[in-house]
Amino acid sequence: MDELSVELKARELINRVGPTTYPVSVEAYAAAIGARIGKDADLGPDEDGWSVERSGKYYIRVNAHQAEERQRFTACHEIAHIVLDLPSDHSAAASWSYARRPQTEILCDIFAAELLLPHKLFKPLVDDCDCCLEAVDRLAGQFKASTLATGSRFAAFAVGPCAFVLSEQGKIRYSSRSKALREARLWIPPHMELPQGSLARRLRNGERAGGPENVEPDLWFEDYDRCGVLYEDARHLAHWDQTIALLWFEEEEAPPPRADRRRYEEETFGLAELDGTLPWPGKRRRR
Repeated sequence: MDELSVELKARELINRVGPTTYPVSVEAYAAAIGARIGKDADLGPDEDGWSVERSGKYYIRVNAHQAEERQRFTACHEIAHIVLDLPSDHSAAASWSYARRPQTEILCDIFAAELLLPHKLFKPLVDDCDCCLEAVDRLAGQFKASTLATGSRFAAFAVGPCAFVLSEQGKIRYSSRSKALREARLWIPPHMELPQGSLARRLRNGERAGGPENVEPDLWFEDYDRCGVLYEDARHLAHWDQTIALLWFEEEEAPPPRADRRRYEEETFGLAELDGTLPWPGKRRRR
């Protein structure tokens, strides 16, 4: 099972429930698959929840001690296990950690984010927002979702070239890219150390810095051979040693490769002004 099939399964459930307002009703999703959600006060701090089937009915329990946003995500994650028929595997790492996280758990996270932040309700709001973590926080509050899930969806739905990056223990674990960034073939290598000089790395090292900041694109993107102005907004979550970064280019389109730079400038800004200096013969001789 891949990410696309998971997203399509989630959208089938969304269409069946038909949410029209946000935050969406997690209970409505559960009811649509014959499940009931309750709270478990006996779960430990690193235990999010569980689900079980009894006599053809499903029971989902979430950690009563966790924040509402986490409980909602956990409920949708357990719904994913039921709908996708994927076994739970919470033994490899803590639920909040992306290090050594099993693929089945990642797929259920993707499903959960689709349910909490459905395209039809979320995308129009992203279109009206400026790129910054403050906007991500505001949307997370409106949808009662985590900053991580919201940031990932924000970047995926952004009109311009944008990426949301999650790192843990100083290494990149996950990145979400907008369509414009994917089409431009700009790639952030997974497992890479946070780039030297990036705002994210400086914050993790304890430096006090405010964002957004203008940074060199080749810090983040592999084999970067273009011009372009890149901005970075970042935040370090010391309790989990996780760092998040939101990256976006100043222009609504990704910068083209340098080989196409002259044609791009002519199409965008028109031909260069005549200044009386002829570009030939130069130093080269005709043969």
